[in-house]
Amino acid sequence: MPPEIEQYDAAQILTPGAGYLREYDYSLNPYVGCAFGCSYCYAAFFAPPAKQQTWGDWVRVKRNAAAKLSRLRRSLVGKTIYMSSATDPYQPIERRLELTRSLLPILADMGAYLVVQTRSPLVVRDIDLLQRFERVCVNFSVTTDSEAVRRAFEPRNPPIANRLQAARVVADAGIPVAITMTPLLPIDDPAHFALTMADTGASRFAVESFTPTLGHFRGGTGEEARAVASRLGWDRAAYRSARDALIAGLTPNVREGAAGFSPDYLLSSPARRSKSSR
Repeated sequence: MPPEIEQYDAAQILTPGAGYLREYDYSLNPYVGCAFGCSYCYAAFFAPPAKQQTWGDWVRVKRNAAAKLSRLRRSLVGKTIYMSSATDPYQPIERRLELTRSLLPILADMGAYLVVQTRSPLVVRDIDLLQRFERVCVNFSVTTDSEAVRRAFEPRNPPIANRLQAARVVADAGIPVAITMTPLLPIDDPAHFALTMADTGASRFAVESFTPTLGHFRGGTGEEARAVASRLGWDRAAYRSARDALIAGLTPNVREGAAGFSPDYLLSSPARRSKSSR
């Protein structure tokens, strides 16, 4: 069943970086809610209580996002922006609405440095706009090498092979790519998984366990995901064993935890020439 869609005018479009994104100047979420509806998603915690139970079944669209961004009175030159922290900017509704696509040229023209976080191959549609940024990276969320595990935790998500192929296409277009195994789910063959991800052309990798729930105002992994993990024998020891194998196969380009999301690679890597200046 398609998600319930609601359009509204947002009060703001950029949120100052905080928490594990504190090294970024801003985060940007074109949507509220996410139709991918991953069982482990910490962002569900920030929805109203009634909406938490139906996470994945509704999406709120910030229909004024492009207008709000265009009217900003602050400079974004050299500012690091993470898109997105609590939704997927390329979830299915984006194919029709092209809201995220409408924001990219504005951000590029304003001189922003951008990290896009997605699990959707739809991002390849916007390669032409991503090439306009001086500094940019596309983070692909790939959490397991097993389709059975994917279907258990994230049944509405694109297949693993589709995400890896999209990562190759983006990297081949000259756009830096990172693969984020966050959270790392049960995997069948860590060594082969590492080789497969490296083969995409990604230059950076992040690995992390489930998000702990530390108290009020801090999202964590949902009970549904924890129950599935317990059934599959995915405990802390199993995670550590898989993590160690992945780190061994991907060193020196892999980091664990929040360090894997640092924008330092945007700031330290050579600047891209925008497509319009080539």
